[in-house]
Amino acid sequence: MDLSIGDQVYLKVPLPYLKTADSMPMLRPSDLVSPDEPGEVVGLRAKDSVEVRFRRGTFLIALDRLALHRSEEGETASS
Repeated sequence: MDLSIGDQVYLKVPLPYLKTADSMPMLRPSDLVSPDEPGEVVGLRAKDSVEVRFRRGTFLIALDRLALHRSEEGETASS
């Protein structure tokens, strides 16, 4: 999956923990982000990881754990 900064994404499956995108990363509990909560890609990292900003923080997440978020506006406009 190719993502760019500004893309809206969500988690495919709940993660066992979340790794913060701070200069000194920390592991945080997974319940900070629900699977249906949309997040915004704010940075691209090496090894197929991206920085995603959610309501309760910015976390490093592997690309294979993310899916693109489809906006309801775009779906109704094309119908």
